[in-house]
Amino acid sequence: MSETESPKLDFIREIIAEDLASGKHATTITRFPPEPNGYLHIGHAKAICLNFGIAQENAASGARCHLRFDDTNPEKEDVEYVESIKEDVKWLGFDWGDDLYFASDYFEFFYEAAVALIEKGLAYVDRQTPEQIRENRGNLQTPGIESPSRTASVGENLELFAKMRAGGFQEGEAVLRAKIDMASPNMVMRDPVIYRVLHAKHHNTGTSWSIYPMYDFAHPLEDAKEHVTHSLCTLEFEIHRPFYEWVIENCPVPAKPRQIEFSRLNLNYTVMSKRKLLTLVKEGHVDGWDDPRMPTLSGLRRRGYPAAAIRSFCKGLGITKFKGTTDIALLEHEVRGHLNEVAPRRMAVLDPLKLVITNYEESRSEEIVLPNHPGKPEMGDRSVALTRELWIERDDFMEDPPKKFFRLGPERYVRLRGGYIVKCTGFEKDADGNVTEVQCEYLPGTIGSDAPEGVKCKAVIHWVSATHGKAAEVRLYDRLFSVEDPDAVEAGFTSVLNPDSLETIEAWVEPALAETEPENVFQFERTGYFVADRVDHAVGEKLVFNRTVALRDSWSGKNG
Repeated sequence: MSETESPKLDFIREIIAEDLASGKHATTITRFPPEPNGYLHIGHAKAICLNFGIAQENAASGARCHLRFDDTNPEKEDVEYVESIKEDVKWLGFDWGDDLYFASDYFEFFYEAAVALIEKGLAYVDRQTPEQIRENRGNLQTPGIESPSRTASVGENLELFAKMRAGGFQEGEAVLRAKIDMASPNMVMRDPVIYRVLHAKHHNTGTSWSIYPMYDFAHPLEDAKEHVTHSLCTLEFEIHRPFYEWVIENCPVPAKPRQIEFSRLNLNYTVMSKRKLLTLVKEGHVDGWDDPRMPTLSGLRRRGYPAAAIRSFCKGLGITKFKGTTDIALLEHEVRGHLNEVAPRRMAVLDPLKLVITNYEESRSEEIVLPNHPGKPEMGDRSVALTRELWIERDDFMEDPPKKFFRLGPERYVRLRGGYIVKCTGFEKDADGNVTEVQCEYLPGTIGSDAPEGVKCKAVIHWVSATHGKAAEVRLYDRLFSVEDPDAVEAGFTSVLNPDSLETIEAWVEPALAETEPENVFQFERTGYFVADRVDHAVGEKLVFNRTVALRDSWSGKNG
């Protein structure tokens, strides 16, 4: 779907439109609330595009989207993740303006809300062990067992909660629980824990707190504190919505947001769990969070996926409550379509074979003018040097070609891209029988002209001057997993890593590519789309290109 095409009103946008039309809300405030315990991935992109997109669409009414870090778990969070998330959101094309928030800035507000619940008799400090609490929750067939602490007085609970805050308990010795219904058919409502003791240093508040709120308690309070109107969550939070509403109803809050759930983005041939992505990084299966095989936004960026293509992909998915898995080929198709329009063309030989034009003088060189994009003359032209010795792709020559092979073979003709028609007159082989050189003769006067009468030339091949070309490291990336659903594999998701997900080769490229900046993307003619690596590529020094996507979907499922 084109970015300029107006999105159809999905069920969430219909709700928002109705709320604005009825006067329920004068404006719309959404939020994107990542926990800074890992890098963002393509699944987060859907939520980012939805929340920030709604704010953009309703900008006339003053709508905005907050970027809020849900940093309530100091054991797993890090400033590195905070900075990476901000960079990824900006790269994706969105701006939170002045609306950057941290849940940790609301710790006192959370504490006061918990005290208010205790004073209403709706929360109590439980001294049971974590194992006892878990066992006494019951199950879907059996109601839970009330804690002996459930009937303690308000005064006693206030005193114990203050002691928790003061660091008077060790981890696991006491928790604060909401007092709701231990027989509720919704397990979430069986007196959920809302505060736990945790003696850990927080990236924002240091060691000033010894207790931290649970996500289910903090989440609605954060939304209310920021006057969020529509709290958009993925479907796994649907079962948590009754508690969300309970917190809003029973705590002293300045606003009453509405939680609405939608289906999350799942892709085949990948995993989306931050825990599993962290495992891939820590166990060295990939080269960091931004490895181009990773589904992280930083990984996709490094692979050369344009932000605009990701936004268009997310828009095309739509917003529903349907649980399903999207074929990753659809994302690749969106990327391929976008790059076909914007990527300049260049020649690069990935599996080089020497071609010598025997009737072309050794000292001779001439400039061949080629369009940067055959369909976009406004992108201009470039010149490449044609010389006696060239590099061509090894598979563009066959010693004994079949009838329908139209490229080079003995006594066969082919056109060099933008240059002459050449005829193969011979070839050389090494002791192992491998072709090491192809000899050709060029046909004068055939640049820009049809083949002479009697000459059958049905193919065009790309080439790079052996004299002027530049050596480059090219990384051929493929899907990280060899099966569609790595999460379902009994032996574990790491057992089905694709051993061919990365092949590094030495290639020859046009001289102009030596001067390109990191993150510039090109179509290597007849091969695919490639990006100058944003980490390792150094202009004029070390040339490194990553394959973004092939010209067409070549995945055969041979490993699946």
